[in-house]
Amino acid sequence: MRHVPALLAFFTLFAAPAAVADPLRYTLDPANSQVSYSVPFGPDQVSGLMPVVRADILLDFVQNSRSTVTVVLDAASATANFPFAEQALKGPKVLDTGAYPTITFQSDQIRMEETAAELDGLVTIRGVTRPVRLGVQVFRQQGTASGDLSKISVHITGTVRRSDFGATGWADMVGDTVTLKIIARLDRA
Repeated sequence: MRHVPALLAFFTLFAAPAAVADPLRYTLDPANSQVSYSVPFGPDQVSGLMPVVRADILLDFVQNSRSTVTVVLDAASATANFPFAEQALKGPKVLDTGAYPTITFQSDQIRMEETAAELDGLVTIRGVTRPVRLGVQVFRQQGTASGDLSKISVHITGTVRRSDFGATGWADMVGDTVTLKIIARLDRA
């Protein structure tokens, strides 16, 4: 992947004045995308992956306000680096995947700041919906020409607090702040 400074990459893709007139629909390349999480576990970290069930992505590179992102994660198929942690993660004291097998994200707004882009939206975990702000970097994929928006890579980072969603199990051993790192490879539909 060709890395350019986040500000330049974002500005090039989201602020090009006449690059694209209409919103573009993108599909997620699931084989080359991943949603990872980590949370403190004493001196260690519990980390793992969650598969994407569905992603509906519409990007408007001229009027950012017309962009929308909806993502559904398969929490019931989440993995963890410790087998007992994976079982606990899916159990009733944390994600309760028997009752809530998916996690959803629905965007509200993409906002450009001085040195980074931000994606605001609503995340639903365990049937509880809360606002979340995610940091975004957008890159052209390796092998694409300057200005080619047919294949892009999006790196997203952010945090959520388990307690905000009632996922409070084992609070004496597991931290409250969950760090999210998402790499999404997108192809124009």
